[in-house]
Amino acid sequence: MLRAFTRNYEDNSTEAGFQFTFYCDNCRDGYKSSFIESETYKRGKLFRGIGRGASAIGGLLGGAASRIGYGADRASDILGERFEGRSPEWQKEHEQAFARAQNEAKEHFHRCPNCNQYVCDSCFNEDEGMCVDCAPRQEIYVAKARAEAMKRNIDAAGETATVWQGKIESKTTICPSCGKPAGSGKFCNNCGASMDLKTCPNCGAKNALTVRFCNNCGTNLAAPPSGKCASCGFDNPPGTKFCGGCGSKL
Repeated sequence: MLRAFTRNYEDNSTEAGFQFTFYCDNCRDGYKSSFIESETYKRGKLFRGIGRGASAIGGLLGGAASRIGYGADRASDILGERFEGRSPEWQKEHEQAFARAQNEAKEHFHRCPNCNQYVCDSCFNEDEGMCVDCAPRQEIYVAKARAEAMKRNIDAAGETATVWQGKIESKTTICPSCGKPAGSGKFCNNCGASMDLKTCPNCGAKNALTVRFCNNCGTNLAAPPSGKCASCGFDNPPGTKFCGGCGSKL
């Protein structure tokens, strides 16, 4: 059983050779070892080549040579089956290659004495002799703290900021004249009818053109406006702009 100096590794080996990738316990970046060709695979290629050559000679020279070629080709097939099942020779090569790959990869990793994790050069604090999780680099930690504080300040300022100062008012969206959507302007987009809101003569509240009674005080908006003067109580005819009793504007 293969035992790695770090638990985070990947075996990329094939029948043709051996290669391994070792990963940093912190950032998961990997280092891939050099490829090592399998000697048993190279010998197998040689046997297969001999078998194919003998078979070709047998086809040219006749029965006896053909039988020799068949025997050699059969031998190469047997070796191929052993490679497919990972022969003991291949397994021994595999273990040796794994040991070589670990020695190669260890030069790119550091073991943290505090958490015992193996980390890459980027995740190791050389000044403190520990990984950056256990001993963050001062300049990086300060920059991170400043960035976090800046985000908190921005969020707090955003909670109290006034980002819109427009006037909130209701709008009649359906034209009372043609019954179609009127848009956001003062006149209907379809028929040109005025979309101004009704002003209650009693309380001054704004009401949609289609309502008959004030939404605020219940005054009948369909009744003709009264000419009674609010200053002196003189009863003026409907439509009068100035009181006949005191001259006040109605």
